[in-house]
Amino acid sequence: MFSKAFRVKSNTAIKGSDRRKLRADVTAAFATLGTDQVSELIPGKEELNIVKLYTHKGDAVTAYTSAGNPILFELEKNLYPTVYTLWSYPDLLPTFTTWPLVLEKLVGGADLMLPGLVVPPAGLPRVQKGELCAIALVGNRAPVAIGVAAMSTAEMLAAGLKGRGFSVLHTYQDHLWQSGDKSSPPSIAPPLPDATDVSEEKVQGDMRGLALRGEEGNGEACRAHGESSLPEAPEDGSGSRGDPSQDLAEGKSLPEQMDGLLRQCFLHALKCRVRKADLPLLTSTLLGSHMFSCCPEGQQLDIKKSSYKKLSKFLQHMQQEEIVQVKELSRGVESVVAVDWKHPSITSFVIPEPSPASQTVQEGGREQPYRAPDVKALYCVPASMTLLFRESGHRKGSALEASEVRATVIDYVKKNDLVDADNKNLVKLDPVLCDCILEKNEQHTVLKLPWDNLLSRCLEKLQPAYQVTFPGQEPLVKKGKICPIDISLAQRTYNKKVTVVRNLEAYGLDPSSVASALQQRCHASTTVTPVPGAKDGLQVQIQGNQIHHLGRLLLEEFGLPRKHIQGLEKAPRPGKK
Repeated sequence: MFSKAFRVKSNTAIKGSDRRKLRADVTAAFATLGTDQVSELIPGKEELNIVKLYTHKGDAVTAYTSAGNPILFELEKNLYPTVYTLWSYPDLLPTFTTWPLVLEKLVGGADLMLPGLVVPPAGLPRVQKGELCAIALVGNRAPVAIGVAAMSTAEMLAAGLKGRGFSVLHTYQDHLWQSGDKSSPPSIAPPLPDATDVSEEKVQGDMRGLALRGEEGNGEACRAHGESSLPEAPEDGSGSRGDPSQDLAEGKSLPEQMDGLLRQCFLHALKCRVRKADLPLLTSTLLGSHMFSCCPEGQQLDIKKSSYKKLSKFLQHMQQEEIVQVKELSRGVESVVAVDWKHPSITSFVIPEPSPASQTVQEGGREQPYRAPDVKALYCVPASMTLLFRESGHRKGSALEASEVRATVIDYVKKNDLVDADNKNLVKLDPVLCDCILEKNEQHTVLKLPWDNLLSRCLEKLQPAYQVTFPGQEPLVKKGKICPIDISLAQRTYNKKVTVVRNLEAYGLDPSSVASALQQRCHASTTVTPVPGAKDGLQVQIQGNQIHHLGRLLLEEFGLPRKHIQGLEKAPRPGKK
């Protein structure tokens, strides 16, 4: 796309509202980026420009530049990262590997053909047709191009790695790259494969030509020699190259095995456990309450060991296959809103027969599928405190635990010899501590502080944040303080009382599932309604004062800590005998 010079229509500084919208678009387009990473990519105050340009083919493209480098470009309302961004976040996209000789052809406007791929021992990344991918060179994980997959990984294998694999959009050394500082790719070592990822028998490689189809000026397909590893056909004749599933049936790598188990538990849960009345269903509830329960005995479902790494990425693939539809109904919380139960993948799925031992466990014991998340209080470093934390390697926006904050302050005091010689319990305040800790009216009056006062003041000056870790998922860091589950009593007509529960979603609890459990436990009617005055969020209402039953459900069955629940003291007291 940028193989030839483009024409710049305008170059303007971005507005604050557009900056916030861009940050939201980046978060939606690249689910693997955390909040801190999005803030680093789209900074809050640093210069950021919008460049309107036209390519040599007439396509209207919007590019976003930061510190003089293009970091993103938008085409037909789709957002794409540049190689400058991928060098900072090399794991942002699924990465395929090719040979160094191919790069020259890609820069000239050629697409990447499948014979040019280098197949690692762990196999090719799992992608779907139309998914955005990165392309790197052998020996260096830093991407040199981005493109759109012309077919899914399964179709690539079924085609014997022949044909066009990727439509290349942007490359290192093209004109978009030349509009930046023209830096070279960093040297990023490829990840070392686990011992389980490498089969005992070395995969034999065939010397094959690398066919590259040029976009326009190249005309004929260009070829360069390289080596591509392809799986050999079984010697016993039990499989053929035309059936890749049979070729890969033996000696599967650990990510491939976990991918298969993940898909099996997903389809099993949709076919047997999830009903239409359960929708919308929190993705965390789908995993914790349904998919974990469908895992065969003797096996453990671990998304981190799959090629997807995150549940959100796996569900994106399932959405691309049109099995489910996922939406973010409330900020940062995704839910499954629709399921195609007539999809061939669900209708053709055969439910595995449980072993006798597992049947005994299910019949004799009670399932506890939900596991409470781990919540940690964190503190973010604001701009006014960077001088204090810079010596310890922490930057603006770094999230620290209280123990890390204390260790950083103590280390700073000792390094700068600020402990009072006459009283070891006092700390002398240097200019940095004065600016970070003291109020303006204290700058010239307070010269020393006790240790506990110094540390408590430091924690107060930091910005609150928290980290939520759901079982089997990556930790999620958010700014602010996590709101506890709020239980309250409300009066309705005829002086009737109802129990209202809010903010269940923040702890991975599905309001509909909680309402159903309470209805059975309390034998009272329950409803799920939107929270009044809020743009998103749901609340559960139970007839009568049911705080006692609700507390037992949250504390004993769900295992939530009491500190994350407020309103339990409103439970009715037992009557006198």
